[in-house]
Amino acid sequence: MAGKKQFDVGRALDAAMVQFWRVGYADTSLDDLSRATGLNRSSLYSSFGDKEALFLRCLDRYATRYGTGYDQALSGAAEDPLRAVRAFFEVTLRRIADPDVPDGCLIAQTAMAAPALGPAVAARAIEALGFQRARLRTALDAAQLAEGDADGFAVHLAAVNQSLAVMSRTGASQEQLRTIVEVSLRALSHAVRVRN
Repeated sequence: MAGKKQFDVGRALDAAMVQFWRVGYADTSLDDLSRATGLNRSSLYSSFGDKEALFLRCLDRYATRYGTGYDQALSGAAEDPLRAVRAFFEVTLRRIADPDVPDGCLIAQTAMAAPALGPAVAARAIEALGFQRARLRTALDAAQLAEGDADGFAVHLAAVNQSLAVMSRTGASQEQLRTIVEVSLRALSHAVRVRN
């Protein structure tokens, strides 16, 4: 259509997502989003709605991008639940080590800021954390743990995963993060051995 600017929606969403991820929802202004995406305010509004609507799309994009990796990692849980959980953590550790994305986790930092955010944003972050716990719970069914242990480990492993992201923002080294993962995997391995 003549006179209409064309742009890559996916690239614009990625740029906005990184901007939100780098400084958080509250500290990201429309001017920041305009600079990051290369779109003026009216283009942002007409394409994505207000700041909250854009942020929700970015959260969904983030959850889908990394959720797919988590799903792939956990897909081998029936054959080897410990290896699958290790692969799950590798998704997070690779993201943390990736120099092209900010430290931490967009969902974790959103969840921590939830009391100051609008209800839709807070609910979406909490929902994403719930999906992560549910993924782990489904994978842990394959481990045939003692009654109640699968639920407990799903909550624990999801919390450890989020803590890796938080600690990475405070400068924890890859070695320290891997030590945290190994402690959790040893506990899970012990629970699997006890059961079997």
